[in-house]
Amino acid sequence: MAFARVDKTGGPDYKPPLAMSLKMGLLGRKIGMTQVFHEDGSALGVTAVTVGPCFLNDTATTEKHGYTALQLGFEEKALRLVTRPDGGLFKKANIEKPLRHLREVRLEAAELDKYEVGKVLRASEIFKEGDVVDVVGTTKGKGYQGVMKRHKMKGDSATHGTHEFFRHGGSIGCRLTPGRVHKGKRMSGLMGNVKNTASDLVIVKVLDDKDVVLVKGAIPGAANGVVLIKGSVKDVRKYVVPRLIKEVESKNPMKASKKGAPSAAPSKAKK
Repeated sequence: MAFARVDKTGGPDYKPPLAMSLKMGLLGRKIGMTQVFHEDGSALGVTAVTVGPCFLNDTATTEKHGYTALQLGFEEKALRLVTRPDGGLFKKANIEKPLRHLREVRLEAAELDKYEVGKVLRASEIFKEGDVVDVVGTTKGKGYQGVMKRHKMKGDSATHGTHEFFRHGGSIGCRLTPGRVHKGKRMSGLMGNVKNTASDLVIVKVLDDKDVVLVKGAIPGAANGVVLIKGSVKDVRKYVVPRLIKEVESKNPMKASKKGAPSAAPSKAKK
């Protein structure tokens, strides 16, 4: 997997889009979801991801490619499946066994000098507890679906007079004007199996001995899917432990509980 050539947007004055994260990341595989418990006994749903080890295969520079990035390699594959261009790339980086997944991670030019080609990176070297990250993955494929499941349409009324039209999408245009179907019209089609990013997630725990990272909440994709965890685009700070909210005591005497309400005065005895 070679880097792309310099295009018209490249050059020393090239600036990446605002939605692009220029922070380090690593490749991994999603294991599944579990939960962790805080000291106060509250539970938090997390996703376990096996991150790395990742190899640094190559670097992209502004002079040669028009941008600065690192190329990460993840998981080994059979030698018979490697093409000659990729084999030469691995040989140049002094990587003995070929790698299956190759991804680019954009970085600032100053950050690029911190990493050396051929080095192995692990999760504990990049991430720590409390980091806010973005997770990029491929969503679950749902196959060919109709408009009710794919676009949440309500369908037609299931009453008398409605025949074979309960789950249809309705009209898609006029044959006279405009005489065509507008682009982007919500219709039935393939659902899922697209690239998706879950942003502003918090790393709850990093298990050094197992190369496992626990991320708060859910991430895109099914179990055993390949994901990319990298620093968040937004510079935000989020808490992991839920904040304890103290209930405000009511000052209305009519809403006071019986336990805290003063006892009624004893009635006077009849003479």
